[in-house]
Amino acid sequence: MNKKNKTIWETRIKGKTAKTFQKVSSSINIDKRLFREDIQASIAHVEMLNKQKIINFKVKNKIIWGLKKIQNQIIKKKYSFNYADEDIHMSIEKKLFEIIGEDAGYIHTARSRNDQVLVDFKIWMNHSNGKLIKLLNLTINNILKIAEKNIYTIMPGFTHLKNAQPISFAHYILAYVEMFRRDKKRLENNYSSLKENPLGSGALSGTSFNIDRNFTTKKLGFKIPTANSIDTVSDRDFVLDFLYASSVCAMHISRLAEDFIIWNSDGFKLIKLNDNIVTGSSIMPQKKNPDPLEYLRGKVSSSYGNLFSMMTILKGLPLSYFKDLQEDKKIVFETFDNLIDSIKVLNEVLKNFSVNKNTMMALAEEGYITATDLADYIVKNLNYPFRKSYQVTARIVNYCEKNKKRLSELSHEELKKIDPNIKEDVIKVFNLKNSVNSKKSYGGTSFENIKKMIKKYKNA
Repeated sequence: MNKKNKTIWETRIKGKTAKTFQKVSSSINIDKRLFREDIQASIAHVEMLNKQKIINFKVKNKIIWGLKKIQNQIIKKKYSFNYADEDIHMSIEKKLFEIIGEDAGYIHTARSRNDQVLVDFKIWMNHSNGKLIKLLNLTINNILKIAEKNIYTIMPGFTHLKNAQPISFAHYILAYVEMFRRDKKRLENNYSSLKENPLGSGALSGTSFNIDRNFTTKKLGFKIPTANSIDTVSDRDFVLDFLYASSVCAMHISRLAEDFIIWNSDGFKLIKLNDNIVTGSSIMPQKKNPDPLEYLRGKVSSSYGNLFSMMTILKGLPLSYFKDLQEDKKIVFETFDNLIDSIKVLNEVLKNFSVNKNTMMALAEEGYITATDLADYIVKNLNYPFRKSYQVTARIVNYCEKNKKRLSELSHEELKKIDPNIKEDVIKVFNLKNSVNSKKSYGGTSFENIKKMIKKYKNA
């Protein structure tokens, strides 16, 4: 920008940009949320320019004063954003000219919008990564509270949505702690791709000015400056890392939501949602709909879409910078906003549902759910190979099915008719509590294991 508030390239390009393109080309309504980062990076940049004697002390102070004044105006909502300013970077520079005059022109010495945009974006993503990790910690803590209250709550574990083996509800819900811990790890890994400072790379080839990139790196909280200026301005791997991590996290949230939608249904009734997290029907007075859970299940689709959009933008893009890359911020901001909202909604759900323990136990008694325990018992006590034990157990299950009996209702005499070697103490394996507590292998559902895992998670 110059003092007449014209775009700088108007010196070269005589015709006015078509209004239609000017409107679609403007990203100010999207990237204005980067104003803090842009001002932070600009202040570090001019401090470096002064340190290197590229600009004098007076100009440096004047620019910093003007930038801080702009920041206060934006925070106090006394700043006007105009799409004609194209983006937040040019908007701030234009305003700086209005406030301090021609000295504002020094701010863009030894940098390009290409590295300027990236440094702002990386700082923002670094902070946003931290916000997501903090919320996931809250989610994990909420799950641990639920688990502590339900160590001895027995439910059927499902495969193919069919009763498989009895488990503790605490063991089930702790599975999501593992998922969210992996989500945290993926987000933490993002820090490594965000540690490199792009400022000083210029448009694509660096700069002939005697700048100090280590100074701005330290000042802005990066670890090292980027090593190749061409790669720097064209790199969006860090965006893909963030979008992938966010997509996987959204998918985990969706899986939990799907479980709860099924379990809250009239067909299962394993859990009950409190009234403050359900909605009603416009025509059916009796309805209580799990809309927040359906919201969570639906939002993952936009995360997937954004990830593939960014990959598609990059897949055929030559080096180095192109306008296509401007889409990255819209994609990332939308993904971040959706994930933040989703985690918050999930935490409300976790605090506002109850477990129908009797219904869980009753369902766990269906479907010959201790058949595997019986097969294991036969292997241990009769020294049968597992496949032979499996066949004996299958015949016992068939007998139960034909005679409309549960395994726990069988007498020792009935069992001996199928295999005369079966001992009387076999009856204990049909007890659901015994079944759950027998799974003592590391990572299994035994009550002692669950207590140890809760303690481990709390101390992590």
